[in-house]
Amino acid sequence: MPGAKASTDGSRADVAEVVRTHLRDIPDFPKPGVVFKDFTPLIADGPAMKTLVMDIAGRYAGRVDVVVGIEARGFILGAAVAYELGLGMVPIRKAGKLPGQTLKESYSLEYGHAEIEVHTDAFEPGQRVLIIDDVLATGGTAEATAALVERAGAHVTAIEVVLELAFLGGRRRLGGRDVNAILTV
Repeated sequence: MPGAKASTDGSRADVAEVVRTHLRDIPDFPKPGVVFKDFTPLIADGPAMKTLVMDIAGRYAGRVDVVVGIEARGFILGAAVAYELGLGMVPIRKAGKLPGQTLKESYSLEYGHAEIEVHTDAFEPGQRVLIIDDVLATGGTAEATAALVERAGAHVTAIEVVLELAFLGGRRRLGGRDVNAILTV
């Protein structure tokens, strides 16, 4: 939120507090009954964004070969983390948005169904992949993304999210994969 200050000491509790103080709830979006967790105040605050990016990059330095960002907010954070690590970033897009040959995966989310795609040549065989998104809710998007990465011949090293909505149980769908959430509510 405006006026909130990002911590610079990098402790896990401080990073979670930076996230907590920079999220806002948007009721009834994208449909009635859903409370959307908006992280645009976090990315609008340079020191807060830097704190978050440095925390994530520090956890995966030397452990991954490429970063995957899930459309759309995962693009923002994924690109920043990939840049900090000196790696490339592969976008996972909504169906019909990528121009080349793609792999497609359908999934359910807390308020509907969707399809995502990745280019068939997005990864080198065996590449170690860090998947990044803003929120882990029911786990459908992360599960579908991991399936796409693996079908494309790469290995999911970890899934990183800014916020986990634990009451929706999304982590259970991720098959024992390494999942890290900066803040869990």
